[in-house]
Amino acid sequence: MTSRPEISIPTTSTSSTPKPYTVYHITLRLPLRTFTLQKRYSDFTTLHKTLTSQANGASPPASLPPKSYFTSTTSSPALAESRRLALQAYLQTINTDPDDRWRNTSAFRSFLNLPSTSSNGRHTNDIRFATNGASSRPITDPVAWLDHHRHLKTTLHSARLALTKRDQSASPQSQHECSTSAKKFLVQAGQIIANLDQGLKTLSSDAWGGDGGGGGEKLGDGELRRRRDLVESARKEKEGLENLLNAMVAKSSLDATIAQASAASKEKLLATSGEDQNARRKPATGRVLGKETDRTRALDNQGVLQLQKQLMQEQDEDVDVLAQAVARQRKIAEEIQEELVVQKDLLGLLDEDVDRVQGKMDVAKKRISKIN
Repeated sequence: MTSRPEISIPTTSTSSTPKPYTVYHITLRLPLRTFTLQKRYSDFTTLHKTLTSQANGASPPASLPPKSYFTSTTSSPALAESRRLALQAYLQTINTDPDDRWRNTSAFRSFLNLPSTSSNGRHTNDIRFATNGASSRPITDPVAWLDHHRHLKTTLHSARLALTKRDQSASPQSQHECSTSAKKFLVQAGQIIANLDQGLKTLSSDAWGGDGGGGGEKLGDGELRRRRDLVESARKEKEGLENLLNAMVAKSSLDATIAQASAASKEKLLATSGEDQNARRKPATGRVLGKETDRTRALDNQGVLQLQKQLMQEQDEDVDVLAQAVARQRKIAEEIQEELVVQKDLLGLLDEDVDRVQGKMDVAKKRISKIN
């Protein structure tokens, strides 16, 4: 069962035509979008007659406010307000009545610029399938197409948030979970982009008609170009996020490899120092005269051993300081490399946008030259 829209008439206005009339602003709130329609009282009377006709003569569950022959709503704010409330109650009653034969008619849904009930059900299923990454059906309803594009932007935003959280995570497990989440959102975005692109091809083809789910409505060339630009922009954003994810995964692998190599090198250095110490201890004949230094000549065996331990400790501290300096240099180099990658991607996107805008300007110049 599809969710019903929330209908209200919050405001009215007066038309600027030579013979002014009151315009009622109808606001519809759907799960993924909100839009406003403008209708006059005569549109409501036509709707009421059509609803009665399509419901086999049965009148809607609410009545229209009566027409005033002596006072006009343009000159009486009180009358305009009372009629606004009555028309709002009229639409809300039809929308919430347990008997759905009036709100499911083509007249009522066309009055509110809603897709037909069959296409609306398919629209809900398509969004659910697109969220699960299992739909390959093109989106041929122009209204549903915009809802899917809005859902696509939300999915890409979720992927970007997951990548940001991964960059801020310290533990490998948290980084892996964020990478998995980002990859899932990017896969969903890829499926939605494919459906939107295929839907545009169907909408722009001359053979598209009544079975396309949009009630035969056809978009203009300008709107089709605008939607193609939206799809292309979303595709570039998705590819940029995928490249960023791959760079983060490669960076993590490199960090793990360097950490293992650093630990192994330190262990090897300590093992070598231990072997040297044991080699110096091995001679059983005691200290060798003539090979003493100024620092060891005045020391006994215990003092020499203590001096050797002190030297080894100083060497270990020097190794730790050197390792920290190398780690800082490596981190700075990686941050520079990451920034270069991001700047390169941004420059690539800017170059593509410039080419696209230049192409549009060339087309516009050609048209202007033809007009001149």
